[in-house]
Amino acid sequence: FKALRALRLEDLRVPPAYVKTFQGPPHGIQVERDKLNKYGRPLLGCTIKPKLGLSAKNYGRAVYECLRGGLDFTKDDENVNSQPFMRWRDRFLFCAEAIYKAQAETGEIKGHYLNATAGTCEEMNKRAVFARELGVPIIMHDYLTGGFTANTSLSHYCRDNGLLLHIHRAMHAVIDRQKNHGMHFRVLAKALRLSGGDHIHAGTVVGKLEGEREITLGFVDLLRDDFVEQDRSRGIYFTQDWVSLP
Repeated sequence: FKALRALRLEDLRVPPAYVKTFQGPPHGIQVERDKLNKYGRPLLGCTIKPKLGLSAKNYGRAVYECLRGGLDFTKDDENVNSQPFMRWRDRFLFCAEAIYKAQAETGEIKGHYLNATAGTCEEMNKRAVFARELGVPIIMHDYLTGGFTANTSLSHYCRDNGLLLHIHRAMHAVIDRQKNHGMHFRVLAKALRLSGGDHIHAGTVVGKLEGEREITLGFVDLLRDDFVEQDRSRGIYFTQDWVSLP
């Protein structure tokens, strides 16, 4: 073995035979639009702020006001988990109430990304089960802090039980931000497509998640398209066949 000053994984090609061993996203774009009955436009959402400090009741009120005002989704931030000022079960209940009230008043299907990330897989699954029992359409998971095995298990549960799964990439910058060491986000994105999630934060060309335009669009294609041609101008170093993975 030889010690290296730095080492970075820029990209990899996943063989089609290996891709076939994964189920991938629980549902995918078309099924999500069918569940929401919303077509021909982007889905509009926001994160509830302040992310920490609100009681569950006040948090639910903010969710209702956003959904009633026209948003399709609201979401928990990655830090919103189960703190003393707002335990997860209370938040789930008040958010579900907000969703149903907004739906009744607008006639549209609404949702809130309920963060099911937990310290153990058993606790994570308990939160997912409770969300399903409430009848909400979607939950959320921090796939890097939770781990790939936990994420894949949650993805399977969501597919079996009709829940959409939003993926947050909390902690990605620790892995991909340094230019000469670590792992590029395109590798993390490919791993996530295998593990499973219906949508993920992939960065954007403007705002606080800013990234290079062509590289960011390359992430989008890797996460959505069935077959992606090599294109180094967009940071795609290998042709990737997803063999009809959602």
